[in-house]
Amino acid sequence: MANIASAKKRARQAVKNRLHNASQRSKLRTKIKAVVNSIAAGDKSAAESAYKAAMPVIDSAVSKGLIHTNKAARHKSRLNTRIRVM
Repeated sequence: MANIASAKKRARQAVKNRLHNASQRSKLRTKIKAVVNSIAAGDKSAAESAYKAAMPVIDSAVSKGLIHTNKAARHKSRLNTRIRVM
């Protein structure tokens, strides 16, 4: 356990930041899963609307440092390709 005041504060901040990051990551996964589920259901219009809703969340995760830029690009590309193939 930390003994120095600044180390204690940093430990408190780490807990708070971890919880915030976990909720943001969960939100990201939920939006991606919504697109995947609508693709699996075969509903192209629902898939396109879910895709449009997921794009800002993915971009936001990149800007917040939750995921790497290339991972975001990979998700967007693969989802878009699966929608176009429908």
